[in-house]
Amino acid sequence: MMGVLPFGPIMLAYTVAAIVALLAVCAFTAAPHRPIVTARASIFAAARWLGGRVLRLFGVPPGAAEDPEYARAEIRSSIAQHLQKGSFEREHRNMLGGILDLRELQVGDVMRHRTSIESVDAGLPRQELVEAVVASSHSRLPIWQSEPDNIIGILSAKLLAQALVEHRGDLEKIDIATLVAPPWFVPDTNTLDEQLAEFRERRARFALVVDEYGALQGLVTLEDILEEVFGDISDSRPQEARREIRRRPDGSYLVDGKVPVRDLNRELEWRLPEDDATTIAGLVIAQSATIPEAGQRFAFFGFVFEIMRRQRNQITAIRIIPPRPDGQDAMATSELPTA
Repeated sequence: MMGVLPFGPIMLAYTVAAIVALLAVCAFTAAPHRPIVTARASIFAAARWLGGRVLRLFGVPPGAAEDPEYARAEIRSSIAQHLQKGSFEREHRNMLGGILDLRELQVGDVMRHRTSIESVDAGLPRQELVEAVVASSHSRLPIWQSEPDNIIGILSAKLLAQALVEHRGDLEKIDIATLVAPPWFVPDTNTLDEQLAEFRERRARFALVVDEYGALQGLVTLEDILEEVFGDISDSRPQEARREIRRRPDGSYLVDGKVPVRDLNRELEWRLPEDDATTIAGLVIAQSATIPEAGQRFAFFGFVFEIMRRQRNQITAIRIIPPRPDGQDAMATSELPTA
């Protein structure tokens, strides 16, 4: 991802060129005689040349103004400057940044991991299957056979409810198989922009994510992508979502290992790297080059990470001590050993 251009060179170049061009228009708006037209064209060319020279002063190569990457970086720069000046709120910054990120983030960055997917065994007795669907907070549930990674279809809770009403609750008259839609698999390398277009084209809201070998990695919904722009919009588990990041009285945070690094950065205004891993547990594993035991402590990027809980090979809870407000690393006050 391209860094922010702090001085807005492309915008400055456009401004300089526009001023010169405006002076030319003001000076030669009289009769359109050939000498005047020729002089005006020469000044327009000079304005373009001057804009290019301004860009070179900032190390921006020729043609960068037409480069989408530089354009997005310039927009990010303007957003950051307006945020510092108090022109708009952090939530608005996150929304605008989220829109720009749709072309850079991949489905694998925002999907719900397969270990967190709520699904139903197709081999369950009909009564138990219906009870599992009714008890779920989701409108669609994957149906698996033999093993959870072998998804054979998607069961709609709405269609099931309609069938129950139609047959007056008589489960024996309901053919569950007719209510199950075929699963839709998408690659984890799809950008969010591409996946959003596919959702729109298929009029779908739910897809299963696979890697290059076809192995199930997780699922992604239209809501997951929209939340990258608008933040948390789920009304099915608001309290659960808040419990994933809890501030403690000592200023540290107790964080669920599955929380994405990107979410932590956006909610707490941190700057943890987002390219090394998707989740905070993955970041600790990547930086420590091991699967830590409960009680181990590490210092990375000015933060201290303490492993609170581990289940098998999964880190389920991490205590994070952020840097002090005066800019000192968390190590300055925590006296914790580094990895």
